[in-house]
Amino acid sequence: MFRAFYTCISLLLIFGTSLAQTSAPKFSNEFLSIGVGARGLAMSGNQVATVSDVTAGYWNPAGLLNIEDKYEFSLMHAEYFAGISSLDYAAFATPVDSSSHIALSLIRFATDDIPDTRFLYDANGAINYDNIRFFSAADYAFLVSYARRLPILNGLRLGANFKVVHRIAGNFANAWGFGLDVGAQMDYKGWNLGLVIHDVTGTFNAWSHNADLVFDVFTQTGNEIPSNSIEITLPKATFGVARYFPLHAKFGMELAVDFVSSFDGRRNVLVKSEVISLDPSAALEMDYKQTVFLRFGAGDVQEVKDFDNSTYRTFQPNFGLGFAIKKVTIDYALTDIGDQSESLYSHVFSVKAGLN
Repeated sequence: MFRAFYTCISLLLIFGTSLAQTSAPKFSNEFLSIGVGARGLAMSGNQVATVSDVTAGYWNPAGLLNIEDKYEFSLMHAEYFAGISSLDYAAFATPVDSSSHIALSLIRFATDDIPDTRFLYDANGAINYDNIRFFSAADYAFLVSYARRLPILNGLRLGANFKVVHRIAGNFANAWGFGLDVGAQMDYKGWNLGLVIHDVTGTFNAWSHNADLVFDVFTQTGNEIPSNSIEITLPKATFGVARYFPLHAKFGMELAVDFVSSFDGRRNVLVKSEVISLDPSAALEMDYKQTVFLRFGAGDVQEVKDFDNSTYRTFQPNFGLGFAIKKVTIDYALTDIGDQSESLYSHVFSVKAGLN
């Protein structure tokens, strides 16, 4: 079984590497890299091998097959940059039959009430603050997830996401995009293995710009007039391994390690090359009777240059708690969006409920 799982990993990575040769921006649709669910955020995203609830529609669709309830819901709200931006998430999952599951997920990351000062000066050249208008820059993602067990390989679970992306920058520009994620999970001698490749076929965003609204301002300031274009998000693969250790009749501990691989050249991560960059992370979750949870995570290792041109490494620690009361679970995370130089940690809460 382990050999079959390794074969799946190899084939998917070869496909993702070949597609990465396409010319595309290094950072695209980055709002989909933040994460959802306070449990996953507290554990620095180490969910690929162990996710077993409705949030699997985001982390690894194959994990949907671990859901025990007939219906499962999840909601999350988080604010970043001292409340300037917000992330909202809602999801629903239900079985199709005894060997397959389906889920729907909605993500919105936005900065609202941005001042538009193009009309700040009136016809007489005087400042009129009543002329200030406001707009939002918002990113939306809608995911349809499907997971199925394969009878040929006992323990192997496969899943896929079809996602639609809609990005808005006021009336100035908007984009529609679509893409596909694939994932797998497997249990092997007490170890949990997981693999997910986001944007396995490349996610295509078609941008439409309303250049007439900014033509005069951009011409006066010497900026390039934007034009309609297509943006491609290249594949990114995450391999995860985890194991649960019972410590006592009432206590347990789960250790998880993830390795995020990107194929778009050198990135500021722990292991980097011109072809593949590798960003590892680790997490620990301790529980009491599977009711109270204490979580830690560490990842996002980066090399930072100091004022004297010397460099040093930083990493992002995360912390979280969880409480399960019958079919309702409330999770909390203290996490950052990834800015270690001036950390703006956010308090994130999410709730999950199951119904039969």
